[in-house]
Amino acid sequence: MDFLISPAYAQGGAPAGGGIMPTLIMVGLFFVFMYFMIIRPQMKRQKEHKKLLESLDKGSEIVTSGGLAGRIRQVGENFLVVEVSEGVEIRIQKNAVTSVVPKGTLESL
Repeated sequence: MDFLISPAYAQGGAPAGGGIMPTLIMVGLFFVFMYFMIIRPQMKRQKEHKKLLESLDKGSEIVTSGGLAGRIRQVGENFLVVEVSEGVEIRIQKNAVTSVVPKGTLESL
């Protein structure tokens, strides 16, 4: 039957992989990318938030993560007493503070 179909001969196979070095380089580049795009900006935000919390003092006007705005009446170790309306004071955790607004902002509302 060989006279109807010519035998196919295998060509030389492709060379084996180039080794482990290109793989290690790609993994290294991936970790460098992750550091600069995700880890480093998150660490920077954490430092800024810690600095914000350390700068809180009596009389500062703040906005919390829940959207409450008020004036700080008392600063404790972990908690703040915040006046949200005249005669209405609430106790919140320091970590709930997201921003400090300029003094006088709450009167304009």
